[in-house]
Amino acid sequence: MISDKVYLDYAASTPVDPKVKEAMLPFFDQFYGNPSSTHIYGQQAEAAVESARETIAQGLNCLPQEVVFTSCGSESDNLALRGAAWAARQVRNADHILISPVEHHAVSHTAQQLADLFGFELEYLPIDEHGVVNPETIKEHLRPSTAIVSVIHANNEIGTINPIAEIGAVCREKGIPFHTDSVQGAAHLPVDVQELNVDLLALGAHKFYGPKGVGALFVRRGTPLYPNQTGGSQESGLRAGTQNVPYIVGMAEAFRLAQEDHEPRQAYVQALRDRIIGRVLEEVPYTQLTGHPAERLPNHTSFAFKAVDGNNLLMLLDVQGFACSSGSACKTGNPEPSDVLTALGLPTEWGLGSLRVTVGKETTPAEVDKFLEVLPALVERNRDLNQ
Repeated sequence: MISDKVYLDYAASTPVDPKVKEAMLPFFDQFYGNPSSTHIYGQQAEAAVESARETIAQGLNCLPQEVVFTSCGSESDNLALRGAAWAARQVRNADHILISPVEHHAVSHTAQQLADLFGFELEYLPIDEHGVVNPETIKEHLRPSTAIVSVIHANNEIGTINPIAEIGAVCREKGIPFHTDSVQGAAHLPVDVQELNVDLLALGAHKFYGPKGVGALFVRRGTPLYPNQTGGSQESGLRAGTQNVPYIVGMAEAFRLAQEDHEPRQAYVQALRDRIIGRVLEEVPYTQLTGHPAERLPNHTSFAFKAVDGNNLLMLLDVQGFACSSGSACKTGNPEPSDVLTALGLPTEWGLGSLRVTVGKETTPAEVDKFLEVLPALVERNRDLNQ
C-alpha cells in the first residue's frame, strides 16, 4: 500500500476485494486439482468452477452453459469477434463486420485483423459528438451479409453508455449476432443479457474488484461460434486450456458482490464523479467534458484541456501523488490523440490534452478535494511549459 498516494484510475484496474481474496485462497493450496481430472482432487476443482459458472450466470440472467471462462476481457472480445465472424462465413457466407469507431482495441484491432488477413469487410458505424451509436443507424447499415455487430456497452476512455438493448433489438430482428464489450459496464451497470438483447457479452474481473487474468464471455445458446484456442474440450470446446480455478472462483465472488452492492456503490461514486466534473469545468479554463454528460459511467470523468500535453500532465499529477490516466491505460505514452477522441472530432490541440479520472468504492471525498485543489495549477503549469 502506498499510503501517501491517491489512486484515481479505477477504470484501468481495481484492488481485489478482501472477500474475493478470501474466497480464492483455498484453491491455491487445498483444492488444487485439475478440473479435467476424474479423481477427487479434480472433482473438487470442477465443482468450484461450475459453482462459479452458476454464480456468473445468475448475475447475467442466463444459463450456466452459456458462460465461457477466459483469461481476460480482451480474450473474451477476441473470441466473440473472431469466433462469430468465422462461423458466420462458414454457415451463411457472411463477411461484413460492423463496429463503432470507439471500441476498445480488443475489438477494433481484432476486427481490423479479420479485414486485413482474412478478407472480411470492416465498416464503422456513425457516432454522435458524445460517442453514442444511434440504434436507427444500425438499421441503415445492416446487410444480409453482416457477420457480426459489436458496440461497446460503456466506453473505457470517455465513459459514454450506449443504448445496447435497443441496438440488440434491431440486430435480433434481422437475425444478426450482436456482441457488446461490457468490461467497463459490468462493474457499474445491470448486465441482464435478456434485457440487453445481446448474443455475446464480454467481462473482465479486475474491473470490479476481482483478480487480473480472468474473464468470461456470455454466448447465447445457438449462437454459431468457432474457438480461437484449440487443444482440449474445456469450456464446451470453445476455449481449450486448464481453467484457472482460484481466479474463476474470485471472479464469481467479485461479480456477485458487484451485483449485490450495485445501488449503494453507484450512488457513492456518482456523487464523487459529479463533484469532480462540476469543479473542473468551473475552475479550469479551456476545458471540456468528453463523453456523454448524463449517460455515462457513474464513476467516470474525462476531460480535454486545450493546449495541454496529457502525458506531461499525468507525470505532474503523479509527482503530486495522484494516479490518473490519459484515456485508456493501453494508450499511455502515445503522442497522438487517441482513436476515440479523434472519432469524436476533437482537434489535435484539444485531443492531446486528455485526462481520465475514475473513482472507486475506496475513494474518499477528502481525496477528491485534495485532487481538485492541485489540478488547476498543474494544468496552468503544463500550458506554460507548452508555450
